[in-house]
Amino acid sequence: MRSTIPVRDKEDLSLAYTPGVARVCTAIADNPELANDYTWTSKVVAVVTDGTAVLGLGDIGPAASMPVMEGKSLLFKEFAGVDSVPIALDCTGVEEIVETVVRLAPSFGGINLEDISAPRCFEIEDRLRAALDIPVFHDDQHGTAIVTLAALKNAARLVGRPLSDLRAVVAGAGASGVAVTRMLLEAGIGDIAVSDSRGLIHQGRAGLNPVKEALAADTNRAGLRGSTEEALRGADVFIGLSGGTVHESSIATMADDAIVFALSNPTPEVHPDVAWRHARVVATGRSDFPNQINNVLAFPGIFRGALDVRARTITEGMKLAAADALAAIVGDDLAPDHIIPGPFDERVAPAVSAAVADQARREGVARS
Repeated sequence: MRSTIPVRDKEDLSLAYTPGVARVCTAIADNPELANDYTWTSKVVAVVTDGTAVLGLGDIGPAASMPVMEGKSLLFKEFAGVDSVPIALDCTGVEEIVETVVRLAPSFGGINLEDISAPRCFEIEDRLRAALDIPVFHDDQHGTAIVTLAALKNAARLVGRPLSDLRAVVAGAGASGVAVTRMLLEAGIGDIAVSDSRGLIHQGRAGLNPVKEALAADTNRAGLRGSTEEALRGADVFIGLSGGTVHESSIATMADDAIVFALSNPTPEVHPDVAWRHARVVATGRSDFPNQINNVLAFPGIFRGALDVRARTITEGMKLAAADALAAIVGDDLAPDHIIPGPFDERVAPAVSAAVADQARREGVARS
């Protein structure tokens, strides 16, 4: 937080506060759109959580989640110059969260949902997007999906195959697993099978919630049943978002030039050194190995671009544009240990924000 004007004497004070603000207030009352020009409303993001799915720590509550929300606000500022306010809610019901955020929304230009457990997170985001005319973005879903798609595009380029020719297996059907799967489908992946703690998701499997039922209808065209390990036989891509373990023997059964993204933190589904024995490309979510799939590559630039054009929402097209821009940064430096830019690459946020802003204008969701 910093002042945008000096307050050195009575004249400054009368401009910054009473009576000067009264003129601004009355102008906004007459024309509410002026709030975007004369207040912070369209320039600041609320980082909202209920503390139910914090990093790898699980349901630790709103107070304990605050360091992560503060860290998120730090990254917004450091990487894209976006101001944000961390907000930890002491409620977990869908109705309560939606109502609370809707009531808070007039103070903000965007809502970044964070660390809300599945499957509630899907309904919360959908309802907030329907209720609000500002960007609502659940980073655990879409940030992960955007960076994963960008990395997979470059990995596919490295092995000389289009996405449409690849068969993928995603372990994990939580927020990130579902979002990654949906984005890969949108991008044209050849086929994709998703597994949860009970095995592969397929049509007709008993006990699926509505999110997984929809997933079953859109994935696993091969009709695979059984375990993650069984699905990996001959698969081209493995994406781990489960917190589980995949044995080396299963990775060894994948196709030639396999691509392995073991993204669970802090312990990947398979150790990268082990995966490298059998795969052409390996990525993790950790900073101490090559090819880190890190959400910080996406969310700062996405909100920067959306705020710059005062977008009403963040569309699928804007997410795909962000992934394309992120992948393009690697360019001719593409290598098995360099399929995605590093988090401190200064080209990232400007490239992503420009792509998002341009796509928002193309789709007619930009207001400036």
